[in-house]
Amino acid sequence: MAISRRKFLTFGSTACLAFLAPIKAWAAWNSPAFYSKKLDDAYQYLFGTTELIESYRIKLKAPRIVNNRDAVSISVKTSIKNVESISLFVRDNPQPFVASFQIPTDTLPEVSTRIRLAQASTIIVVIKSSDKLFSKSQEVKLTTRGCRA
Repeated sequence: MAISRRKFLTFGSTACLAFLAPIKAWAAWNSPAFYSKKLDDAYQYLFGTTELIESYRIKLKAPRIVNNRDAVSISVKTSIKNVESISLFVRDNPQPFVASFQIPTDTLPEVSTRIRLAQASTIIVVIKSSDKLFSKSQEVKLTTRGCRA
């Protein structure tokens, strides 16, 4: 038995919508934090508070000076127990909230990614653990070699 073109298109479009709907809902869960223009507003939207505890138990690895602001490598490790999430912020970006990683239980709390900087700025890592927020920051400078198109 052959399937008609109309049934194929109906089934295909229904399947596509079924797969895309959850992705759109998942992406919108923290949109106020992503679109906030101020760092404290992003903290407030994401965590419900702006109180951070500076921690030496967070290892933030980022270059001190970069020449490609479009791909700055960042890695974060911590010895803090019961980590729920690791979030990255860039103080002087137009939208300071860069990324958030949910850390499943019994998983090593480590992440690596690349971020984009609008200008020389401070990178801030915020780790949520047991309803407390721990942070570590590092300044990153940009070199100006050649011209940018």
